[in-house]
Amino acid sequence: MNDTALPAASAAAAATPGFDPATRAVPRWGGLNRTLVGIELRRVLRNRRTVIFAFVFPSALFFAFAGSQDYANESVGVGNVSAYIMVSMALYGAALTAASGGTAVALERSLGWSRQLRLTPLSPVSYILVKTLLAVLLGAVAVTMVNVAGLVQGKPDMPAATWVACALLTVVCSLVFAALGVFVGYLVPGENAMQILGPGLALLSFLGNVFIPITKGTTMWWVASTTPMFGVAEISRWPLTRELDWYSVLNAVAWLAVFVGGAAWRMSRDTARV
Repeated sequence: MNDTALPAASAAAAATPGFDPATRAVPRWGGLNRTLVGIELRRVLRNRRTVIFAFVFPSALFFAFAGSQDYANESVGVGNVSAYIMVSMALYGAALTAASGGTAVALERSLGWSRQLRLTPLSPVSYILVKTLLAVLLGAVAVTMVNVAGLVQGKPDMPAATWVACALLTVVCSLVFAALGVFVGYLVPGENAMQILGPGLALLSFLGNVFIPITKGTTMWWVASTTPMFGVAEISRWPLTRELDWYSVLNAVAWLAVFVGGAAWRMSRDTARV
């Protein structure tokens, strides 16, 4: 549609009996509703790569790390090493799938779909909230599957209340990586988003005390304490280890603020060009 057609269309609509542009109602919550969330969820679940990441990959990692280790039954906090590994792998799976869900904005931007959505009553904030919600839901699926794998294997040992608390905290912590996915999705082209985040999250997991325990107080420990994985890992394992330092919480909150702020900044620039 050319530029002259838009005023003409607006004039024709205004001339329609019973139509008053000044009184047109804006949808509640900026267009955010259960129908939109349901459609987006079905669309995400049709993506085979996403399903494999959420259902298969995290559980396979848990079996690889905890399946045949001789030290799996050693005591850690109120549980054992196998439980510690299970929580760590659940966090990595949640981070990976939540970030993958967040990067969906990159593909939609590259296809021009985000521009089409600007023509609808859906507000940019509601659009980002939907992507974030779906990313966290995917993270919850990954956490559930790893915990089911732990139940099937039978080696993780900790109180039931601790088990549930670790799982819930891990889902909450996945919000950090949902924000990271949205930020990267606005920052780089669609085809490159997960190519950057996939290896990046694996590296951060090694550096952030997720895959390999790092001795507290060492130089490597203090380096790890500045990475995005460190704080959320400590929080997720807190019900099990019963150890949580103030700087771990500060780390998680600070990185969440950085990613949310970065996503909001890039979204405002992207919206300004539409």
